[in-house]
Amino acid sequence: MTHPFLDLPPLTAAHFAAIERRVASLLATEQDVVVMQGEALLPLEGCIRGGARPGSTALNVVTGPYGQTFGDWLRDCGAEVVDLTVPFHAAVTAEQVAEALAERPEIDFVSLVHAEAATGNTNPVAEIGEAVRAHGALFMLDAVASVGAEPLLPDAWGVDLCVIGAQKAMGGPAGVSAVSVSERAWERFAANPAAPRRSYLSLLDWKERWIDAGRTALPHAPAQLEMLALEACVERIENEGPAAVMARHTAAAAATRAGAVALGGGLEPYVHEARDAAPVATTLRAPAGVDATALVAHARAAQPSLPLIAGGGALSKEMIRVNHYGADATRGAVLSSLAALGAALADAGRQVDLEAARKAVGETWPSA
Repeated sequence: MTHPFLDLPPLTAAHFAAIERRVASLLATEQDVVVMQGEALLPLEGCIRGGARPGSTALNVVTGPYGQTFGDWLRDCGAEVVDLTVPFHAAVTAEQVAEALAERPEIDFVSLVHAEAATGNTNPVAEIGEAVRAHGALFMLDAVASVGAEPLLPDAWGVDLCVIGAQKAMGGPAGVSAVSVSERAWERFAANPAAPRRSYLSLLDWKERWIDAGRTALPHAPAQLEMLALEACVERIENEGPAAVMARHTAAAAATRAGAVALGGGLEPYVHEARDAAPVATTLRAPAGVDATALVAHARAAQPSLPLIAGGGALSKEMIRVNHYGADATRGAVLSSLAALGAALADAGRQVDLEAARKAVGETWPSA
């Protein structure tokens, strides 16, 4: 018996290349785009292992857990790492980056996360890109959470390596990702004897066997369902309009923040300044004496599909995340999430005002 998801004809090289072109258009980039067959950690690690080596000095901006991971990979490559660590409730500034670069003229690689869904902050990449470009370092950006949710212009911002994934604002699967690669980055990879070659991590293999060969024969069998899903994600964004998709995410973030404050019960925005808050997820600090993991579990008991989770790792007892991205960047998802949190807080003996929260969402959404 045939099945629409199992009995598919092979994905051709031409179709694969066409999907790459649509991703490039989404990013407004003239750089080479490589669509990789795995979650975004695959190209992120590939970029770092291709761009860093013994003798390199890297500036690694840490505004959340992914920045910490990048630092580990950079050290594993033998690079000297300068960590610019910012409290997770804030964003880094271009001035802080410029100062760090000025203090260490030998820095030749900069890694940064655009939006940290895990901590709910977002960083001013356009301004940071100016500082990095003036310094001359190679600039890698993790834009997995930001793509589709806020402006992302790697060429205009001087980003040499821009990694995206489909699983957040694009509303797709986690098993496919992409990276735009500048000519400077290709040159760095080729000159690095430690860069992955003949490896699943190797971007150079994609360049030599796919791009330079005219995109006529794929290096290996593509992850077909994920590629078709990526194409569908890009098509959906094209049809809705990128500006409308971003406006929807911006509205969801503003309404969630305002609604949580109005709800009360001891909830507070985890990211102090609204300008630093990411449009994909709003993080909240649980009231004193309330375990965030237990509160989220109680809130989701009746509605397991709600986009609510507790913070990861050390943040699991204090942070609540409302993941209003993709299909959940809607007024209904925001209202349902706040209502469930309010009910859970009320059951925990906290005073909440559900009507005030609903009113705040209604007043904020159209003006966001």
